[in-house]
Amino acid sequence: MDNDTSGFLLLEFSAIWELQIMYITLLLIVYLMMVTGNLLIITAVVCDHHLHTPMYFFLMNLATQDIGSVSVILPKAVWNSLMSIKTISYSGCVAQVLLCFFFWTCNFSLLTIMAYDRYVAICRPLQYEMVMNRKVCTKMVGSVWSAGFLNASLHTIGTFLTHFCSNVIHQFYCETPQLLKLACSDSYVIENGSLIFSTTLVFGCFVFIIATYVQILSAVLRIPSVQGRKKAFSTCLPHLTVISIFLFTAAFAYLRDVSDSPSHLDFIITIMYSIIPPLMNPLIYSMRNRDIKVALSRLFGQRSCHFKKV
Repeated sequence: MDNDTSGFLLLEFSAIWELQIMYITLLLIVYLMMVTGNLLIITAVVCDHHLHTPMYFFLMNLATQDIGSVSVILPKAVWNSLMSIKTISYSGCVAQVLLCFFFWTCNFSLLTIMAYDRYVAICRPLQYEMVMNRKVCTKMVGSVWSAGFLNASLHTIGTFLTHFCSNVIHQFYCETPQLLKLACSDSYVIENGSLIFSTTLVFGCFVFIIATYVQILSAVLRIPSVQGRKKAFSTCLPHLTVISIFLFTAAFAYLRDVSDSPSHLDFIITIMYSIIPPLMNPLIYSMRNRDIKVALSRLFGQRSCHFKKV
């Protein structure tokens, strides 16, 4: 295959037109729900000065990353299915791999920083404003975006330095494990090295998160007030839930053996780790976070009053 001129053939959602329409409709609904939910979080944080705190600053960045990660995949896949297009250009595939790894790396790095934020808030409350000031938070988020770009660049270079023996990808977007299945001989050793580096990085973040939450749990259990313990748990539980969904679905997708032929299992697993976490994040945070709900009700309440006056 000529890597410089050839594109790739992508997998359809289904060969049956009725099922194809059903998949497209469901994915469009999921996409609109995900974008709407995350935009509501971003709007609430930006417009309500009560939410101008480190935790919600990080949450706003997480919502932005969620929108970006799914927007890289779903609109293109839905458009291809509607137009009966099965191809993606070589440059388009490179862009998808780069942006997917960029947003996923940013996502997990940010979740790690959010764990540290919860640790400082619960275990060192008197030092919280000094440790997590605006300048420090901005630098943390900047390092997250920088680390995401670095890791994504390594993976993209490692993937596309290889020579592909085929251009048929058994997935509805340019998924890296599927691309590596197309590599000739052992020319994918560079990308395997990148995967090992990412796995080590993710494992290190995971150990840090676990160690952080062990200390948080220990501190929470020492709080004499039942209401205080409940409030502490309510801020930590959504974060732990989001981490668990993201980590275990992605690990299962990238550490298992990829089949040589298309399968419904591959499709389901891809949906689980690439689309479900960004959809669940706003639901988890908005349903269990009183401040977000109050900010949204205050915001929309003001808008409705304004329209009534007009």
